[in-house]
Amino acid sequence: MVFLWGLLWAIFFITDGFDLGIGSMIPFLGDTELEKRKMYNAIGPVWDGNEVWLITAGGVTFAAFPMVYAVMFSTMYTPLMLILFGLIFRGVAIEFRENEDSKAWKLGWDICMCVGSFLPALLFGIAFANIFQGIPFDSNGRFYGDLLTFINPYGLLGGILFVLLFLSHGAIWLCIKTDGHLQEKAHNMILKIWPTLLTAILVFVASSRYATNLLANYQKNPIFYSVLLMAVVAIIAVRIFVQLQQYWRAWFSSAITIFTCTFFGIIGLYPNMYPSLIDPSFHLTAHNASSSPLTLTIMLVVVLLFIPVVIGYQVWAYCLFKEKVSEADLIY
Repeated sequence: MVFLWGLLWAIFFITDGFDLGIGSMIPFLGDTELEKRKMYNAIGPVWDGNEVWLITAGGVTFAAFPMVYAVMFSTMYTPLMLILFGLIFRGVAIEFRENEDSKAWKLGWDICMCVGSFLPALLFGIAFANIFQGIPFDSNGRFYGDLLTFINPYGLLGGILFVLLFLSHGAIWLCIKTDGHLQEKAHNMILKIWPTLLTAILVFVASSRYATNLLANYQKNPIFYSVLLMAVVAIIAVRIFVQLQQYWRAWFSSAITIFTCTFFGIIGLYPNMYPSLIDPSFHLTAHNASSSPLTLTIMLVVVLLFIPVVIGYQVWAYCLFKEKVSEADLIY
């Protein structure tokens, strides 16, 4: 179940990551009203379906690992609420922006879209980096800290890494869905972001050696280093495919990068799921925080039955809206 839990988070970051990336860029990359509308319409038909994976990941956490769910939401209440409000503002911005023609109205929703996309991207990275590092909570799940506890160098590095990953992922999606000047700007943005993104990945992995215990599992089982190798190969492939203007291949390479970065942490944590900084005996693990064997069996069956259905539906939706965004098809 831990693998499936990590897989659901990875799929969410892959699918909703480009939505968050594009949303963060709208006020800066879209120079004209037409370009901004094309950016909205590049994600409009699929953004809400992508968020299904967040609900699924949260649901699996609640059902399979209730102690992790309870302690996570009590210790990270403020960051998670900020993420929730950001996602709400993003959804409202997408649906409400075209209700009025006023420039001030549209500018206001563009700002909501940007903040509602950038903030979750940043906070997801900060949250997961802090989980990798450990959270100060006791045996009763009582949190000894505040919002500033999460704003530490390693946490901020994780937040920056997520933002860069999603910006690059979103820019690649824009290259797929648009053409002309907007596609050219997205193309150039990827090339500008790429060196910083590669550096952020390498620095994050190197910092993990000193700020966390993630690499202990890798040292015990060197085969796991292949995950890091895949991440480096995938991010290099992104640069090559973007330069060749093979954007679908670049997008899948970016997806592999996000997948491997997610599982870098999941593999390093195991069997821990929510480690405590106060005392190792307070760690929530896949063993002491899981539901009963019967519940886990039921959850596994449900996941194996319904996840392929959700994937099939999303593949169908992506195929249905696979064409580039044209001026005649603008809805949002």
